Amino acid sequence: MPIHERDPWRVQYFQDISCPPDVHIPTDDLDGYELNPRHRAIYDKLQVARSQGLPCGPHDSPPRRYPVFCKPVVNLKGMGAGACVLRDERDFRQKCTPGHFWMRLLTGEHVSTDWAVVEGEAAWCRHTRGMPAVGGTFDYWKVEARARWRLERYCRDWIRRNLAGYTGMLNVETIGGRIIEAHLRFADQWPDLYGAGWVDAVVRLYQDRRWEYPQNRRVDGYSVVLFGPHGRPYRHPSPERLRAYRAAPGIGSVQITFFEDKPAHAHAMPPGGFRLAVINGHDLQAGMRLRSIMAHDFGLPEAARTVPLAAPAPSPH
Repeated sequence: MPIHERDPWRVQYFQDISCPPDVHIPTDDLDGYELNPRHRAIYDKLQVARSQGLPCGPHDSPPRRYPVFCKPVVNLKGMGAGACVLRDERDFRQKCTPGHFWMRLLTGEHVSTDWAVVEGEAAWCRHTRGMPAVGGTFDYWKVEARARWRLERYCRDWIRRNLAGYTGMLNVETIGGRIIEAHLRFADQWPDLYGAGWVDAVVRLYQDRRWEYPQNRRVDGYSVVLFGPHGRPYRHPSPERLRAYRAAPGIGSVQITFFEDKPAHAHAMPPGGFRLAVINGHDLQAGMRLRSIMAHDFGLPEAARTVPLAAPAPSPH
């Protein structure tokens, strides 16, 4: 399966997809970087800020005023690692170390947009809005059915200027309508929420350099995230319990998002928590209920009272 997926909990979205062996589709920044040498410069976040005329600078060029935002120039592991707000010059000296840069502290909605791009021209997009929690974590993401015309115009122009000749998927993260990061891949956390046949359309994009997918019949979707505290070990739920989670009413898919055989410190996680699971579906309340159940099962002290799960559907023969 040449859809390159490094996280085994997300293989579920691609295992039944037909993809020719000579077509290589990245879902991770490490693969996106390696497979696209011509366009990998967009992983330089300092250049992304400069390309938009945002106030920014490297670690040895202090800002004129505070607060500003600081993060690594390149971070292919993601998850907000190394990011922080610099409140004053002392913060700058202590935290904006070599390999980091600062930029204007943006405010507004945090939106993740997946784009299908053909020869540097945007052909399709879908927006997802993050509901922030603490320390770089998110409570949940809403995959929106609606368009965002102003944001789309801005991003289309940026794509045209910075990705001439590129064909493939592109994920762009924005805050307040300005781009903070770009990735040569799609967001593999919620491809099941885009609709039936969407992954097949992605394969055609990489195989035939064309985009064909209907824009109608969009439905809002939700990707609810379960975080636990850092500094403690976690175990995967049993296969039986995982089947029960996935069979719960209103649930589309469940990902257990960590490696059980790796120590916690070997995972790239935001400072606010250790990500345990992602719950996708089109019913937000169903996702929240299942998150409470799973939090209880993981032994988290803030977990709500356990709610009975529906019995899992029988496996097909």
